[in-house]
Amino acid sequence: MTDSEKQTVDTGSHESSVEDALQRLLDSDVDGLLDAPEKPKKVTSSDRLERAFLEVVEFHREHGRIPSSTTREIAERKLGARLDGILANEEKIAALKHLDEFGLLDELEPPASIDDLLDGDDFDLLGDETGILDVSDLPARKSPTEKFDSAQRKKAMDFEVFEPLFKAKHQELANGAAKLMPFPGRQHIVEGAFFVLNGVMLFVAEVGDPEYKKTTTRENLRERLRVIFENGTESSMYRQSLGNRMSDGQSDGRIIVPATSDSILAEDTATGYVYVLRSLSDDPQITNVPNLYKVGFSRGPVEKRIAGAKHAPTYLMAPVEIIASYRTYNLKASALEHLLHRVFAEARLQVSQVGKDGRTYEPSEWFSVPLPVINQAIDLITTGDIVNYTYDVASQRLVKRD
Repeated sequence: MTDSEKQTVDTGSHESSVEDALQRLLDSDVDGLLDAPEKPKKVTSSDRLERAFLEVVEFHREHGRIPSSTTREIAERKLGARLDGILANEEKIAALKHLDEFGLLDELEPPASIDDLLDGDDFDLLGDETGILDVSDLPARKSPTEKFDSAQRKKAMDFEVFEPLFKAKHQELANGAAKLMPFPGRQHIVEGAFFVLNGVMLFVAEVGDPEYKKTTTRENLRERLRVIFENGTESSMYRQSLGNRMSDGQSDGRIIVPATSDSILAEDTATGYVYVLRSLSDDPQITNVPNLYKVGFSRGPVEKRIAGAKHAPTYLMAPVEIIASYRTYNLKASALEHLLHRVFAEARLQVSQVGKDGRTYEPSEWFSVPLPVINQAIDLITTGDIVNYTYDVASQRLVKRD
């Protein structure tokens, strides 16, 4: 055997032994550590969309509600904005229907009535400037499918109880004991008040308990009224709906007050606005305080006043949301602030803020008080009755002084 033949045999034997060793190594790999990794699947836009929506679904599973796109919580706000974007795209809705176990993509039910539609119009985009929504001169038309609590006008079955009240009020207007004043604002729509809308006198017979109407982004406070009209009809519209119609500029909304009244109803002595704000701060020492609102006074429009909120310690160095704004008359700012501070003193927010000038500030107009109680306090301030009440922190309500 030549040297070259020997080298070939030796090389072949070596390669065979290496292959055997490798095979034994592979056979001993029971855990698959030596397996070649699988090539990852390419992530498609459809995959990304499904993953994004499943995060929203998981939020609903954990919290029992949809995420809000206007909340102060950044993580939830992102999910809420994501859901808003999906709901605005029919193709995305169709692609995600099979993952929608909670009906998050279902089409919202349309408003049951005009009043429900107006009640959800927070920015008065549907303000009735033409009077087209006033049906007082139209014949009543009953429908078998009409809901009992519909706000459409119907015949007042016990009108004989209210008719003497209208006659007495007309007599007071005739002899000068009462007078008409421009509609001063929704906070004056209270039980027992008389108004004139499009030349028709109406009486607020009842104000229902506060209700909360849930939408996709928030909960709106509503109060159902029983409104009696002098033509013998009645309506169960909401307070906000009546306020919108009274102040739309075309209905000539008026309130009837005693002739001697020199309160906030005098149009010629407007003094500013009472406002209620909610902080949009992400600071935990702010977000962890329940029912936190700022109640204050502004001589000019509130929108202008809060323009630089995120730089001002009085607004907790963060943007704010306007919850309510009321026009005030014959009411001094110092008197209003003093009354509010005294009534809600025990519920005042205890927090310090460092301004851009490096100074430490302690905002004094922020209170941890439920919104309905704040609305009640504002009504009592405008009537002057607030001096007879105090705020009980434990029960979270206004109570009469002994």
